[in-house]
Formats: sequence, structure tokens, C-alpha cells
Amino acid sequence: MRIWVDADACPVAIKEILFRAAERTRIVTTLVANRLLRVPASPYIQALQVPHGFDVADNKIAEQVQSGDLVITADIPLAAQVIEHGGVALNPRGELYTEDNIRERLGMRNFMEELRGSGVDISGPATFSKSDCQAFAKQLDRFLVGKRV
Repeated sequence: MRIWVDADACPVAIKEILFRAAERTRIVTTLVANRLLRVPASPYIQALQVPHGFDVADNKIAEQVQSGDLVITADIPLAAQVIEHGGVALNPRGELYTEDNIRERLGMRNFMEELRGSGVDISGPATFSKSDCQAFAKQLDRFLVGKRV
């Protein structure tokens, strides 16, 4: 089991939680981004830089993910690919994507994209908050405890 992080837009507070979890659980955690990332020196924490381009980091994660892996991403199409490969996807705000909810999330994402494309002004997500960080940490702990049982 590995943890993969779609790191280009992942909040720093979430990365710090993941660094501590990697050390505590000794689970290899790989941050994938199209820019150079600084990560703590650890045998359990890796940074993988991919070329710039649309969805390059997402595609790299989708290629590498295996059944049972955890992927941290806010990208719904990537989350859908992860689930198809037998992995688990967790949003940095603490929302766990599942086979039961991913189709609905994809449909809503596509609908919102169509609205934006037709010129409708739609606000983006709320600012990342402390409660989002806490929800993420709680969901991550649930997942990791379940993997150790």
C-alpha cells in the first residue's frame, strides 16, 4: 500500500499531516507535481516531478496506482480513475470518494463546467479552513487504522 498525492494544488497543511502520517505508519507517500517540491528527508516520503502540461501529474498517478493505494486529490476525474483501479481517493477537505458517490460527483462537475463554459459566473470552492484540515485528518486516520486491522 502507498499514498499518492496530487500535490500541485494540495494545501501545505495537508502535506504536513501526510508527512507525519508517513513517518508514523511507515507507508511510502509520494507527492506528484509538475514543479519541484521540498519534502522532509525520509525513506517514506518521496517527491516525483513530472513535465508541465494539462493532467500530466494526474495521468502519472493513474498509471502508478494499485489496488488498495490511497490517493489524495481534489480532481474528480482522477478520483474516478483511482476507484476504477481499486484504489481509494480522499479529497483534501476530508471527503472520501467511493463507488457509490463518484458518478454523482462527476456529473455535478461536468454540469458546472458546462455552466462556466456558457458564461455563467459560478464562484469557486470556499477558502480552505481549519475545519477542512481537521476533517481530512480524521478521515485519513480512519483509513489508516482500517488498513492496520
